[in-house]
Amino acid sequence: MQTNYADGDPGAAQFLTVLTLIIFLFSACHKPSSKMPLPPADSLTTTSVKPPHLGTVIKKKSKKKKLYITFDDGPNKGTKNVLHIVQDEAIPVTFFVVGEHVFASTYQQQTWDSLQMADHIAICNHSFSHANQRYSQYYQQPDSVVKDFVRTHDSLHLNNTIARTPGRNIWRVDSLQFTDLKSSKIAADSLANAGFVLMGWDLEWHYNPVTMGVKQSADEMVQQIDSAFARRQMKREDHLVLLAHDQVYNKPDDSAQLRKFIKRLKDSGEYELALATSYPGALKRMKTDSFTTKPVTQ
Repeated sequence: MQTNYADGDPGAAQFLTVLTLIIFLFSACHKPSSKMPLPPADSLTTTSVKPPHLGTVIKKKSKKKKLYITFDDGPNKGTKNVLHIVQDEAIPVTFFVVGEHVFASTYQQQTWDSLQMADHIAICNHSFSHANQRYSQYYQQPDSVVKDFVRTHDSLHLNNTIARTPGRNIWRVDSLQFTDLKSSKIAADSLANAGFVLMGWDLEWHYNPVTMGVKQSADEMVQQIDSAFARRQMKREDHLVLLAHDQVYNKPDDSAQLRKFIKRLKDSGEYELALATSYPGALKRMKTDSFTTKPVTQ
């Protein structure tokens, strides 16, 4: 016979209720934890990081800005002064030489010899004729332009193909392409096709063509360089090419400005002075033994 506790025996029903409550409480108190148990305290390894003292300034090591100081048109009367100053200050600079100037006089040949023996100097191509100062006519004949640069490269036995076009700010460095005057584009492309790497400039230290003296003081030039980097006014970020002309530093006052300028740059600690040969992409297309004089046509 089946017994119905709920209907037949009030005591049994009360017992069943109490038993259910005990089982519920037991289950609630012994519910498994979803968290992993912590290991003993003595087995933990702790690392304490001490904050900097109040007033301590943590500085990130900033990347130095690359500055390429270049001089055009030598060897001439100012070249020896420039060479003496940069050697004395132990900085790297690049000379873009004109082939015709090397052979113009005994003095210039001796200056050329000094450039070749100097340390931390790069020598690059600035054409043979410097366009004979007739720039528009010069660039209308691309094949002659190429031959003019090849002549300097071969006669001076240059060890790189970095070149600067006379009277024009033209760039053909790896993927960097820039031509200041459209009329010079075919000649520039012809030079690049022949294997030359064309390097223009981002900033120029101007001079007075009448007095042959610098227009900007050393302090003004440093300010202009600081501003150019701040405004990112260069073809490649953090790489600035400065153009100067070594014939300008023939006089003591101008030479003094050049030395002061270099000292200011060194004292600032913000710049890394470098040769044109270390400019990004400048040596990637180097072809020192095989040139083609075939011009590029549109």
